[in-house]
Amino acid sequence: MTGEGRIVDLHVHSNHSDGTFTPSELISYAVEKKLSVMALTDHDTVDGLKEIREAAEKTENSPEIVPGIELSTDRDGKDIHIVGLFINERDEAFLSWLKKFQDSRDLRNETMCERLRTGAGMDISFEALKREFPGAVITRAHYAKYMLIHGITHSLKEGFDRYVGDHSPFFVPREKVSPEEGIKLILSAGGIPVLAHPFQYAFGRERLERFVAELKEAGLIAIEAYYTTHSPSDTREILELAERYGLFISGGSDFHGNNKVGVDLAVGKGDLRVSYDIYERLREYHEKAPVSGS
Repeated sequence: MTGEGRIVDLHVHSNHSDGTFTPSELISYAVEKKLSVMALTDHDTVDGLKEIREAAEKTENSPEIVPGIELSTDRDGKDIHIVGLFINERDEAFLSWLKKFQDSRDLRNETMCERLRTGAGMDISFEALKREFPGAVITRAHYAKYMLIHGITHSLKEGFDRYVGDHSPFFVPREKVSPEEGIKLILSAGGIPVLAHPFQYAFGRERLERFVAELKEAGLIAIEAYYTTHSPSDTREILELAERYGLFISGGSDFHGNNKVGVDLAVGKGDLRVSYDIYERLREYHEKAPVSGS
């Protein structure tokens, strides 16, 4: 079967990070959406990959599964996300780094809960968050949802604005990893590093181009041109940028289930389409030129 008419989604989250669908539910929904390929790219964890593979094997017409991750990195105080596609989630060095990063995040969460208890009089603990969201890597989205569920706030936005946003007195910064380090880690696990949603960082055209040039020098292989919030002109600009710097193209919805209202699997806000040939080029590159961090 040719790739014509087939669609893919190379940026998807499960409840192992801040999505609301389990990996098994993602497979069922992907079949409903007639996806040919889907990458699970949870934030800073590969824990959902085993379940999604097993579910895919048991499901008729299941999409092909690309093992992935989305690493949280920092540049000048901005959250920069580097997606890794085709990673080897059994790579021991990569898993060791993830464990250390998650341990530091746990310590940060303990500290932030303590600040919320003592400074805001909030009945919240890291253990309570983990009970509420079992198996998830706890992020600020989980704090906001916990506050809404327990009547502490009236909206997710209020939780972010008052309690867990960057400028809140209760916010505790996480351990910082540079985008260059994130790229190196993905390469070391045999993956293809992708700069996710490049316009989300509000760099401006010239600064974004300098940033992409720096990341290309560090080993960046691809960039997301097709993304839920991209206008046609945004997509064209990233396609031109990719051509100038010899980068492959990727794309995806950044589906989070109910945690991103109005963003659907495969189609984003309704008009997203990531064609199969985009996936094929990435796969062929990965097969012919095995990625290495050495």
